[in-house]
Amino acid sequence: MLRIPHYEVVRQVRYAAAMAENTGDLLQAVARSMRRRYGAAMAAWDIAPGQARALRVVRELDGPRLSVIAERLRMAPRSATEVVDALESRGLVARTPDPADRRATCVSVTDEGLQLCARLDEARSVAATEFLAGLSSRDRKELDRLLHLLVDLDRAPR
Repeated sequence: MLRIPHYEVVRQVRYAAAMAENTGDLLQAVARSMRRRYGAAMAAWDIAPGQARALRVVRELDGPRLSVIAERLRMAPRSATEVVDALESRGLVARTPDPADRRATCVSVTDEGLQLCARLDEARSVAATEFLAGLSSRDRKELDRLLHLLVDLDRAPR
């Protein structure tokens, strides 16, 4: 009689349960798992995932207005202000008047913020690599291709 190890039975049951869910549920489950892993990776620097995302956006956009940060993060302007306040209190970003409109405020990353971004990028990369380690190189490339396609479709004008 062939005996299947307990861990293999558990894996097969989880796989069957996952396959019973629809694709959207599976995508959400993976996203939740990645968020948990990223959150754990960022905990060492005492930064919330939303703050880390805002810091990355400020770095990528090189001095955006608060309204642009809010739009990019898909949050209310007041919420973006609170996130930037927290980052500024830690010396990770600085506010400056917008040279094109002195009534508006731009946000830039400080040197300390750039250093933290680099550490967070590395921690996120390690967390993602560990999570995706079970995929073959071919599967990973296919997953990347499909995810890029979905992102592009979501960004396309309607």
